[in-house]
Amino acid sequence: MRILTIEVKDDFMTEFMNVLDNFKDNIKVTKDKNLEEDPYFYERQKKLQQIIESGSDTVSHDELWNKVHKHLETIKSK
Repeated sequence: MRILTIEVKDDFMTEFMNVLDNFKDNIKVTKDKNLEEDPYFYERQKKLQQIIESGSDTVSHDELWNKVHKHLETIKSK
């Protein structure tokens, strides 16, 4: 089985779904919630995965907040 993403113009959706109905035994049509909420979901997911795999400039939660607190202290002392 293969999964495809197809963009269909709003005014063609009914006709398109009618055509697909002829093939209902061979295909499954589902709505992808991720794409409904964020049309760039999978692109963002891919970029995030690349960042994680490359290990570029990631810091722990504690390290991040330590840096924030340190920076705030420098601002307070001015």
